[in-house]
Order: sequence, then C-alpha cells, then structure tokens
Amino acid sequence: MIRLHHCPGSRSMRVLWALEELGLDYDLVSYRLDDGSTRRPELMALSPAGRVPALEIDGQAIFESGAIIEYLCERFPEAGLGVAPGTAERARFLEWVHFAETQANILQSLNIQHIFLRPASARSPAMMQLETRRLVKTMQAQEAALAGRDWLLDKGFTGADLMMAFNVTACFRFVRPDGFANLAAYAARIAKRPAYARALERSGEDVLYTRDFYELPEG
Repeated sequence: MIRLHHCPGSRSMRVLWALEELGLDYDLVSYRLDDGSTRRPELMALSPAGRVPALEIDGQAIFESGAIIEYLCERFPEAGLGVAPGTAERARFLEWVHFAETQANILQSLNIQHIFLRPASARSPAMMQLETRRLVKTMQAQEAALAGRDWLLDKGFTGADLMMAFNVTACFRFVRPDGFANLAAYAARIAKRPAYARALERSGEDVLYTRDFYELPEG
C-alpha cells in the first residue's frame, strides 16, 4: 500500500508527480493549507511538523519531499530517475535535489510577504527586494546549468528535475523571464510530460501556480 498525504499547491506535488512518473498505484489523502487540516492528529503522527508531503510506503512513513524523492529513486532504480553512488553525476544529482529546497525557501518567504501577510502594511519592501535578489541568483545558476541540455543532468530526466518543478513556474511570479530563456524552455518541457499532467489532474489543479506576476513595492 502506498498513500500520499498532499496539499494542492505545495511541495507534495513533487512526490505526486514522482508516483505518476513511476506508474505506481497509490491512495491520495488531500488537505488544505488554509483550514488547519494539516494539524489533524493522523498527519501529525506521520509528519511531526504537521506538513505535507508524508508518504506511507513499505510499512513506514517518510516525510520531507527531498528524502521521499531520494527514497523513491533508490527503491525503484529500474525507472532510471536516480543516480547511483559512485557514478560520475551522483554529486551533481544530490546538489540539485537539495538546492531545490534552498530556492523553495526563498519562494516561501516571497509568498508570505506578497500574499499571506495581512494587512499589506505589515509587509517589508526591503525584505521582498532582498529575497527577490536572492531568487534571481538561484535562477541564474539554473539558467547556466541548462545551457545546451534539456534537463539538469547529462543523464537526462531525474529526481533532481522532479524536485525543481515545484519551483520553476513560481519563480516567474516574482522574476520576469527576460534573460532566462533556458529556464523558461525547461518549464515548458516539464508541462509537456504526461505524468506531470496526470499529477496536476489527480491533485485537482489546472496549473501548479497562477501566472499572476507580483510587482515589488516601492520602498
């Protein structure tokens, strides 16, 4: 039995997409980010911070999206989504899997500042500008890595790309795509993957993020 605990629009999308890429049968338990449902005791027993994703598999529960993606890559090596220890691209694979969280944390900060903080006067223009500059730096690293290739590694599509997909469209909510042709093309390739489309449909989302652009305030 495989069961994924998931919120639409959250990092659990990485795992939902991975399950579809792997062609696995699974149950989906959905929560909302805005109604306190992630504080239910049954989820807290699986994920101590009351956060998604949590994946029940092989008689155990695993939390943290990066850990789950690494586990799935190793648990199902025949799918070719992982990079084996000792091989040439292993270090690069691990770098991108974990770099995805560095970038996601910046995006989370920007989401809080632009969207969730109320009233608007509670928001910090200085923090928003700082975090946007930090986001640009991460996008520049991705842009350079994607020069001359479709995916982050020479090997092709891997779990590193599964981790990064949650971030890519969100980046373009805060940074315009000018100067990021490789990253924009990468986002388009992600959107064309059948498993990605199935994951969005299973989650009940037409797109992972809206395409609204959030302007920086003056200050």
